[in-house]
Amino acid sequence: MKTLLVTGTSSGIGLATAVRAAAAGWRVVATMREPDRAGALLEAVGGAGVEVDVRRLDVTDAGSVEACLSSVAAGYGGLDALVNNAGVSNFDPTMEMSTMAALRANLEVNFFGVIAVSRVAMPLLRARGGRLISIGSIHGAVGQPFNEAYAAAKFAVEGFMESLAPVAAAHGVAVSIVVPGFVHDTDFGRFPDINRTTIRAASGPYAETFDNHIAWLSGPGWEGVGQSRWEVADVVVSALGAADPPFRIPTSDWVADYLRRKYADLDGSAVQTAARSWISAPSVPLVEEVALATVSKPRDYA
Repeated sequence: MKTLLVTGTSSGIGLATAVRAAAAGWRVVATMREPDRAGALLEAVGGAGVEVDVRRLDVTDAGSVEACLSSVAAGYGGLDALVNNAGVSNFDPTMEMSTMAALRANLEVNFFGVIAVSRVAMPLLRARGGRLISIGSIHGAVGQPFNEAYAAAKFAVEGFMESLAPVAAAHGVAVSIVVPGFVHDTDFGRFPDINRTTIRAASGPYAETFDNHIAWLSGPGWEGVGQSRWEVADVVVSALGAADPPFRIPTSDWVADYLRRKYADLDGSAVQTAARSWISAPSVPLVEEVALATVSKPRDYA
């Protein structure tokens, strides 16, 4: 039985991936920063009739990363695959209004945490001819207004993994990045003490622009855009089992079309034109604009 380690499995895509992978026959080491939050995961694996090995791993703590990977290698004789899923979401005022500490904290988890786990796992993956999959985001291709730090981190993960992929492949490790869009059945991006009112209050001269963006996000034109975490997890598990997985894997036709439009936009003018409409006075979005729109429609900002 092959061994897979998944980070950030207390909820969302990480939880769904752990369950689906276990059901597909993987021995799953399901990690999270706070194992006492494993209740939802254990309920889900129980309902699926499978088991996972829950362990603590804080991607921002080098000692935690080393200890977890060492114990997995000792207990299971190695590691066949890693899914980097752990991350945090923020939806802040612009860079000018945020703090350097907040910006660094976001990058510490969403970028450096991915690299920290991957670096320690790579020797184990080389030994098994393994797989390294990172969960990216459509915001790693197209930036989202008022979400600069998160987009920057996801752009950085794309660049790092794209650079690593050919080198890793030369040494037997397949590197892929799975790109979801709007996932409607997770709590990612929801904060009990942050809402439209509190963000607007901190937005200074950008408050009206923020209002326009939220009005656009809350408007029509989003039917059929989202997908479930389970659908994303199925894409991840398929990539884990593929003989020769591609580097970049969109999780839906909508995301694939979004990416095609982005990468055909050589001078960036199409994306910038669309993005300006997302922060202008409220209007009904055109169908072609939605194809280049942010998919982070945060329900608790309404």
